[in-house]
Amino acid sequence: MTRISTTPDRSTCAPSRAARELELKRREFDLAVNLGLIRTVPDEGGGGRHVARAEIDRLRSGDGFPGALRERVATAGTAEGAELMGVAPTRFTSLARYGLLVPVTFCLNRYRTVVWLYLAEELRQFAAERSNARLLTARRTPLEIREGVKAGMDRRPRNWRGRHVGFLTRQAGDDPWAHAAAVASLLDPADVADVVQDPEERARLARSRPRFPVHGTPGSPTAELAETLMTASEPDEVAWFRADLAHTMETARRHDHETKAPSPAPPSASESPTSPPAPRLGSRLLVSPRITRSAAECPASSPAPAAKRPAPSGCTPPQGLLSRLRRRSRRPAG
Repeated sequence: MTRISTTPDRSTCAPSRAARELELKRREFDLAVNLGLIRTVPDEGGGGRHVARAEIDRLRSGDGFPGALRERVATAGTAEGAELMGVAPTRFTSLARYGLLVPVTFCLNRYRTVVWLYLAEELRQFAAERSNARLLTARRTPLEIREGVKAGMDRRPRNWRGRHVGFLTRQAGDDPWAHAAAVASLLDPADVADVVQDPEERARLARSRPRFPVHGTPGSPTAELAETLMTASEPDEVAWFRADLAHTMETARRHDHETKAPSPAPPSASESPTSPPAPRLGSRLLVSPRITRSAAECPASSPAPAAKRPAPSGCTPPQGLLSRLRRRSRRPAG
């Protein structure tokens, strides 16, 4: 009688187990994965992404573990961030609403108030940059920032979305459908249906949709607020995501066409005997390199790397603000 082994696969770990072995809270672990500090691999059983045992061993053997890893994923809210940068919380909020400080994640407190969190390492770097000194030390916040905030400007949600889509596309790896699903996940379903009109393709996008953090019970006011924050809302931002979805869908369709193209039918008896058969290598048909080359080799249609992806209009503050502030600071007094 053949004995079937029931020993679980020890070569990878589920996220919860990996977080414990790396001495990270689950929120810290998820952020480390988003930032590319922890590499993950697809689970062969379709249960999400796992962490290879070799990756855990690599991180645990690093200098300063676990403190060094924790420091790289340390986040700060408004009060702690203002203290790190040596400014008042009101000024910190103004800089963030104007788009000069980009949140890395968010949470909702029990009062359903959005708490934006920033990488502590990035805040320290911003404060250490000499070109930002006037923004932090001037007696008053620059006029352009004050007027923008007074008019209700708040770039934090869209800046988070712009950053998060980069996280998602990095995790998508070489899967073009996962790339398209990452973009679609930040659009309203009506916009997705308008761009992707084939129901089967939309179902495939839904199956590849990345998992988002859960905020509250589904259907609750808290969950609805979180969904609003995770959905593109401003017209130019929506237009940018729609165009990116159309582009990534073209790449996914072309990938399917190139990898699943049916083999040609064998020549019939009625064909001319003088017509030479199509050249073959083994059992594969040799066709034009223009058709067989992969999507990654087609610069005119392949998606740009996440790091070079064009930012949606408005995700960064108006050009020239910092340079004008620096010019003003160099003018002679009096």
